[in-house]
Amino acid sequence: MGQRLASGIAAREEDWRDAAQGRRSVAGRSPRPVVCFPFVNDALGGSHISALHLMRHLDRRRFEPLVVLHRTTGPVADVFRREGISFEPAPSEWVLSPGRRPHPLPMIKEMMAIGGFLRQRGVAIVHTNDGPTHCAWALPARLVGAKVVWHHRRGPDARGLRYLAPWVAHDVVAVSRFAIPQRAPSALRRKCTVIRSPFDAGLAATDRGACRRMLLDELGLASDVRVVAYVGNLVQRKRPLVFVDAISALARRSPSFPFIGLLFGEPLEPGIDAAVLARAAASGVADRIRLMGFRYPPERWLGACDALLVPAVDEPFGRTLIEAMLVGTLVIAADSGGNPEAIRHGETGVLVPPDDAAGFADHLERLGHQPDWARAIAVTAQAEALDRFGVDRHAEAIMGIYDRLLQRAAA
Repeated sequence: MGQRLASGIAAREEDWRDAAQGRRSVAGRSPRPVVCFPFVNDALGGSHISALHLMRHLDRRRFEPLVVLHRTTGPVADVFRREGISFEPAPSEWVLSPGRRPHPLPMIKEMMAIGGFLRQRGVAIVHTNDGPTHCAWALPARLVGAKVVWHHRRGPDARGLRYLAPWVAHDVVAVSRFAIPQRAPSALRRKCTVIRSPFDAGLAATDRGACRRMLLDELGLASDVRVVAYVGNLVQRKRPLVFVDAISALARRSPSFPFIGLLFGEPLEPGIDAAVLARAAASGVADRIRLMGFRYPPERWLGACDALLVPAVDEPFGRTLIEAMLVGTLVIAADSGGNPEAIRHGETGVLVPPDDAAGFADHLERLGHQPDWARAIAVTAQAEALDRFGVDRHAEAIMGIYDRLLQRAAA
């Protein structure tokens, strides 16, 4: 019996290797290596947008993408449908939720269902893009013989990266050098590759005048109002209250200066939207703060703004920062996390000490008095972003990792 089991496993591994290298189709599977992109959460974030760009630019002659959503309704599914990305429902309900410890038996059952799905579909590579998806899919993928590409978009202190990725991931793609722990285990460092997130060069053609007119008309604002934006989900780490404090500091210094602060994003922590409005009221700027909710696509709204404030601390690599550069909007960001890897202070943007609301206000005030200074920085930033963060460059780098992993598997 042991010999039959061993020979069965060996035959299955040979099938996987052949399917991964495109030598033959196994049980009706695609002759091209299948790359599975699963998503557990339905709260749309930068990881979904980056993955969407990758999937659209994946060379279909080399790889077949398989997109799997645990929730087929909601913001993520809506955006994928709008962008023409087909997807399938996940084979099971995942049991992890924030602040809740999963029961071992349901968790094992879910992982078995995922593993069976991957085996049945002949998946060669599983490319995970966020924490919950890493936890749900990486181990089943590893157990059934698929290669695991762990796309790390969080900070260097992420527990999954430190304790799970070294053992279940075959390759870790980090969005910045900051995202890799300085004292990472050697098993992790050997697997890490820094690849910047992808951005559509077409954003540079955004009609800023039309975007601005659309926004001012919606809000009933005068044409001379300066628009300052916060773009991102409302969570403490991204410091929406520091944004409010910066608007308040600017109002105290220049009470007659016409400006407004807009927060684009959904509240992902209980009561944080109320806290933003309460801070604005207490600071006397309730009339200068608006909660805009989630808006898509982002370039319409970023292109309408005079400046993007990025007060987030320890942000590995914020998408909106680069998107603002591409549409020609001045970026004023915290000197923290991956921001210094994207911005040269005074040349392609402005860096401010973390949590320094007065520092943000200083540069907003300068924007009002020296528009030519802001415009020169925005033009330089746009040209550099076009050169550094193209979608094609990103897709080729990722497909190079896929090729390397499959070549190792064949060997």
